[in-house]
Amino acid sequence: MNLTKKDKLEIFENAISWIVVLAMLIYGLGKVAQFEDAVDVNKTVAEMTGMELMWAFYSYSKSFVITLGIMEVTGGILILIKKTRLIGCLLTTAILVNVILQDIFYGVHLGALKAAILYQFLILVILWIHKDKMIASIKALVNFEKVQQTKAKYFVKLLIAFGVFVVLRILEYYFTIKF
Repeated sequence: MNLTKKDKLEIFENAISWIVVLAMLIYGLGKVAQFEDAVDVNKTVAEMTGMELMWAFYSYSKSFVITLGIMEVTGGILILIKKTRLIGCLLTTAILVNVILQDIFYGVHLGALKAAILYQFLILVILWIHKDKMIASIKALVNFEKVQQTKAKYFVKLLIAFGVFVVLRILEYYFTIKF
């Protein structure tokens, strides 16, 4: 059997994808047990290390932790499926960047930080492999057709938009503050 360069790249992409998928499934499914009675919350905030404070925060809400776990599992599953791999990489990047920042700023064990950085690096490699698709997607998102109109019409539309903005802000105020 003669493997082409494209075949070898696909094999490599699948292998590194599976590493990230396995990690996301393990971390996502493990969330239920990970923060169960993770820290003595009877300490004052000043007495806690950064990691203990973060663990206490996550231990406080089981629903929040389960939601994070579901997002990690979803990201992993999306990466596993070739058709949804790039969407999964973007979702998982959002999750991992948050994990990396928390690990840095709250002093979580260095091994956890290194693992998160490794998984994010592998995702960046996958995105690099598909850089042409990513560039085309970004161009499609930021490309808009310029509408030919007079300056007067443009100014009137801006004034109307500003009026709608003011009304919506007032409604937002009464919806969020008064209720």
